[in-house]
Amino acid sequence: MKKKIKKYLIIDAANEKIIFKIIDNNKTYTNDYENSRKNFDRFAFLLFRFLDKNMISFNIVDKVLINLGPGKYSSIRTSISTLKAIKLIYKLKIYGFSSKDVKKYDYSRVLELLKKDKLIKKLIKPLYMS
Repeated sequence: MKKKIKKYLIIDAANEKIIFKIIDNNKTYTNDYENSRKNFDRFAFLLFRFLDKNMISFNIVDKVLINLGPGKYSSIRTSISTLKAIKLIYKLKIYGFSSKDVKKYDYSRVLELLKKDKLIKKLIKPLYMS
């Protein structure tokens, strides 16, 4: 039997950059954008363009990992709201992680926490910074 290829989408809008990252077994695809009012107003458009550019659909994403902060209030709120709306259509498995689990945009610790089932499954309490 063929082993299923796992695809993870990481969304991180809590800091200075908006990061979209796809991890597809040993391949990664990443885009980053300035975390500005202009870009979080276009957040959904940027996300879908990133997926289209890399020929990925939400239908084949196994899990979505999203940064819950601490970080920028508007960006965290926008990313969570957008993802919750998309979840209504695609029935995604969404997991939240903390900014403290990421060092210099390296998400390996987040993936370790996912494997250990230590990430947040309910996205109700994001952590905002003033």
